[in-house]
Amino acid sequence: MKITARTHIGNVRPSNQDSFLVQEGKYSLVGVADGMGGHNGGDIASQMAVLMLGRVLEGAKPDEALLLGGIEEINQLIYQEQLKNELLSGMGTTLTVIWEDDDRILLGHVGDSRAYRIRQGKIEQVSRDHSMVGEMVRDGILTKEQAMNHPYRNVITKAVGTAETVEPDVVILDKERGDKYLICSDGLYEYVTEEDMLKLLQFSPADHAADVMLETALEKGGRDNVTLLIAEVTA
Repeated sequence: MKITARTHIGNVRPSNQDSFLVQEGKYSLVGVADGMGGHNGGDIASQMAVLMLGRVLEGAKPDEALLLGGIEEINQLIYQEQLKNELLSGMGTTLTVIWEDDDRILLGHVGDSRAYRIRQGKIEQVSRDHSMVGEMVRDGILTKEQAMNHPYRNVITKAVGTAETVEPDVVILDKERGDKYLICSDGLYEYVTEEDMLKLLQFSPADHAADVMLETALEKGGRDNVTLLIAEVTA
């Protein structure tokens, strides 16, 4: 995979609580974590998530059980850390990662950061939002357009580290040369439409597409941290 990464504190937040993971190689592993909780808790939770997952999976052949177990292990470590330190109480993080195998892509996901796949002129969200409005959209109560402006759109129903156990989504995706994956925090997709994502990723080099998406999110408000990874399948 060819990886392009961008992160920005945004226009409002005092710190960047987003973190990203990039491990390139035969079995590339990339992901985004969007932290939450207290003055420093979000920073620490997201950093712990990406650093520890990288260590747990480094050098291993992609495997669903390994990915699931790795996220569950990290959840337990972050949860125990917040129990030991009152200043970190309540911290947690989203975590969305893809792991490249020889002929497939493994997606591991908790929270409301997102993974999109761009293939043959179409864009598809391949992760499922663990959020209040995400559940309402799946239940047919809200449309995707209504969800974008709902007052509870940032209320997530599942995170890494906020409870003793977590049930991550682990999804197996088929792999095709030329596929592009966009993994991002909500600070990006709240401002950049899927239509604009598709246009940029379909017709522009990844570096240019990443810069334009980041600039768009900042120009439209940038009220949150903004992080995005573009992973291009090259083999």
